[in-house]
Amino acid sequence: MSMAGNLRKVGGLRGVGGLRKVARLARRRSRVDLSHPARSPLGTAVVNCVTYRAGVRERGGRDLVEAVRAVRAADDGFVWLGLHEPSELEFADVAELFDLHPLAVEDAVHAHQRPKVERYGQTLFAVFKTVCYVEHAELTATSEVVDTGEIMVFVGRDFVITVRHGRHGSLGPVREGLEAAPEQLAKGPAAVLHAIADSVVDDYLTVTDQVQSDIDAVEADVFAPGGARTDPGRIYQLKRELLELKRAVAPLARPVMELAGRPFPVVPPEIQAYFRDVSDHLLRASEQIAAFDDLLNSILQAHLAQVTVAQNEDMRKITAWAAIVAVPTMGCGIYGMNFDHMPELHWRFGYPLMVGVIAVICVGVYRGFKRNGWL
Repeated sequence: MSMAGNLRKVGGLRGVGGLRKVARLARRRSRVDLSHPARSPLGTAVVNCVTYRAGVRERGGRDLVEAVRAVRAADDGFVWLGLHEPSELEFADVAELFDLHPLAVEDAVHAHQRPKVERYGQTLFAVFKTVCYVEHAELTATSEVVDTGEIMVFVGRDFVITVRHGRHGSLGPVREGLEAAPEQLAKGPAAVLHAIADSVVDDYLTVTDQVQSDIDAVEADVFAPGGARTDPGRIYQLKRELLELKRAVAPLARPVMELAGRPFPVVPPEIQAYFRDVSDHLLRASEQIAAFDDLLNSILQAHLAQVTVAQNEDMRKITAWAAIVAVPTMGCGIYGMNFDHMPELHWRFGYPLMVGVIAVICVGVYRGFKRNGWL
C-alpha cells in the first residue's frame, strides 16, 4: 500500500485536507532520519525530531511524516520537532503538515517579536525572549552585558514545534530534564511548554544575579576615593543593557498569567498550576530589574553630585592660589611704576623689606585658606 494510502487510515489527522497535505509531503520527500541534522530533508535548521509515548522517548530515527502518522494512528504520544532559525522555505512544509496559521508562521520565521501567547484554533503559539549574560574581563562604556534571543513554541494536541533564534538558549538541557522525569513528560505537549517557560525564566534570574555583580563593581568605584573620575559611560551602558533585559522580562508577565489562569484546550489544569510557579519566579526577576534600575539612577545621581563637588573644590583651590599670587603681583606692580618720589625707593633695605612683607602676607593668606579647607 502507498504512503498516501497509509496516511488516510490515520484517524487523528485534521480531516481530508490534512491527509492530502501529509500525503503530498510524503511523496515529495524521501524518508530520512530527522533526528540527525546533517541528514535532515528540511535542511540544517532541524535540530531534532523525537516521538514520545507515555513520557518515554522512542528509539530509532523516523522522518517527520512517519512520526506524525504513527502518533496519530495510535492516538498516543506526541512529536517534538526542534528548529533553529529556519528559512521560509525550510518551514513551509512543516507549516503545511501541522496546519499552522500563516501569521504565527511569519512570526516564527522572522522573529523579533514581543513575548506573547496566541491561540489559533486548537494550536497554541507562544513567544519567549531568551537572555544570556556576556562574560567580560572588565566593564567598559561599550561592553555587551546581555544578549537576547527568542524561542517560539507551537503546541498542539499531539505535537510541539520549537523555533529558536539566537546564539544561545539551547533546549537540549530542557529535553534532557524532561526525559529524566517521564511522569511529567507523560502529561503531553503542555509539559514541554511549561519546561521551556520555566527554563527561560530561570535564565532571567541567573542573568539578573550576574548583572548585580557589575552594578556592585560600579557602585564600589563611584563611592571609592576619587570616584568622581569614574567613567559615567559605564553606568549608562549598564542602564542600556538593563533596559534590554527589561524588554525581555516585563512583557512576559501577561502571557504567563494567561497560561496559568486562562483555559486552553492544549493546556490541562494540572499544568496550569505549574505556570503559576513560573509566574512567581518571573515576578521576582521583574522586581530585581526594577530595583537595579532605581539603584543605577541613584548611583548616577551620586556620581554627578561627586563631579559637582570635585569641580567646586577645584575652583576653590584655583581661587585661593590666585589670591595668593595676587599679593606679589600687586607689590611688584606698584614698585614697577616709574615715579621719582616713592616710599623707600632709594633706601638700601627697601627691596628686602618689600620681599619680606610680600612673603609674610602670602603665608598668612595661605594659612587662612588652609584653615578654611580651600587648600
